[in-house]
Amino acid sequence: MNRTIDALQGALAAEHAAVYGYGVAGARLEGDDRETARLVMNAHRTRRDELAAHVSARGARPVAAAAAYRLPVRVSSAQTAARLAAALEDRVLAAYLGLAGADEPELRRYAAVAMQEAAGRAVAWRRTAGDPPDGAAFPALPPSALSPRR
Repeated sequence: MNRTIDALQGALAAEHAAVYGYGVAGARLEGDDRETARLVMNAHRTRRDELAAHVSARGARPVAAAAAYRLPVRVSSAQTAARLAAALEDRVLAAYLGLAGADEPELRRYAAVAMQEAAGRAVAWRRTAGDPPDGAAFPALPPSALSPRR
């Protein structure tokens, strides 16, 4: 497989997990937060379908969704549901990082927009959970990527 397809598949896998996770989170949310989760889940479904189409257009078979996912946060309340949503967005952002380095300018733009959306949603969900915002200047980049190279 080539690097672009690998990056597309990674982003697609993250979108599958986000759709699943938002279903779990939405079950514990109420009112406007539940509606926001529903809208965001649909946005992740749209991205998932677009990524699958990109993979197929390149002659590869899109990675399938798992039957279930190990979620990074155990959901037992509205607060932990919001924490899960923030963690899902962090993972989506990290997955698109690989696609941001694609050779095709259109895919780079697509990844950049997806990363901006995920970062904004993660901040909003942290606020909903009552947690401080993530202080990373460049979310999803490991600290070693920010160090000067010698």
